[in-house]
Amino acid sequence: MAGKKWNVGIIGCGHIFDAYARLSSVFEPINLVACSDVDMAIAQRRAQQYGLSALAVDDLLARQDIEVVINLTNPASHAAITEAILKAGKHAYTEKPLALTMVDANRLLEVAEKHGRLIGSAPDTFLGGAHQAARRLVDEGRLGEVKSGSAHFMNHGMEHWHPNPFPYFQVGAGPVLDMGPYYITALVALLGPVRRVIAMATKFYEERYVSADGPAKNTVVPVTTPTTSQALIEFRSGAQIHFSVSYDNWGHGHSNPIELHGTKASLMVPDPNYFGGALTLIDAGGRQGIDTATTVFGNLNWQEPAGATISNYRGLGLADLLAAAENGRTARASGQLSRHVLEILLAIIKSAEINDFVAIESTVARPEPLGEDDAALLKAADAPSTFAA
Repeated sequence: MAGKKWNVGIIGCGHIFDAYARLSSVFEPINLVACSDVDMAIAQRRAQQYGLSALAVDDLLARQDIEVVINLTNPASHAAITEAILKAGKHAYTEKPLALTMVDANRLLEVAEKHGRLIGSAPDTFLGGAHQAARRLVDEGRLGEVKSGSAHFMNHGMEHWHPNPFPYFQVGAGPVLDMGPYYITALVALLGPVRRVIAMATKFYEERYVSADGPAKNTVVPVTTPTTSQALIEFRSGAQIHFSVSYDNWGHGHSNPIELHGTKASLMVPDPNYFGGALTLIDAGGRQGIDTATTVFGNLNWQEPAGATISNYRGLGLADLLAAAENGRTARASGQLSRHVLEILLAIIKSAEINDFVAIESTVARPEPLGEDDAALLKAADAPSTFAA
């Protein structure tokens, strides 16, 4: 049975806007009606493209019929914009990270509670078919007790393809805060909360040369944050995970983005930056491949410009948050989860600076698994099956 349709606005019409706008039609609860940006010319172009109202930020927040707002601004603005959304009496869903400091993250959760509104945050890829399949295997005890594992993200940066790579190499970003949320959120959803971390970090270059087309082409980006980090993460369950992220590598041989090793089996988990993919379970009986392409949110639906077709369901976390608001339950991609993940990421950065363990003060319950029946309720009956590049 169809649930409530919520009128949704977006603040921030930059790089990730298109994915949220195009994919909004996939989800039963989402009715995208308006957008805003500090550059109103951009907002007006996006509004015309998608049949939305282009509004100034204050006007969007004042619209009584808009009940939920997605925050797609730059990370440095996340906390302030999300706080304004909540104080306007609207539910808030923000791109990652939730904030850049724990002070801001804690305040956002307090403001949400005070105003009786829900706050959620990307990433929501852990709700996709692949990572929910991994969750089922862990919950069923197929791995036994997970004792160790690894997670790797390695590339050579984005200055060769991104039109504005500057923020990625500044304090408040780097691979830990940019890509780390995907990996740490997936691991917390699988293994539970973290107890402590220890890390080391470095950067290969003091400057990066921009070769991507755009206004920044042929300019130089100063690097003011570590671009390679190695961490050992101890979970409260006792699991120990090696986490490695880098914008400095020319290539690598880590074909499995996440590996979990338990007393009964090992599990190879696909890239947490995506919703789908195949898993491999290895136990005493041999090797078993697990395809998730037929699951509700693992189905291949999005053609990349390079030609590959992937599973892309950005906005799934928001759809779940809206269902949670309607049914009086906790959202899966909740503010509490993203706060815990942020503390872990900041602890990795701090540990590398002080050369010591950093304890994690917050905790969080693992989000409830998203079964196929519940997933189907979040998908619109007339959802497009594919999206061309």
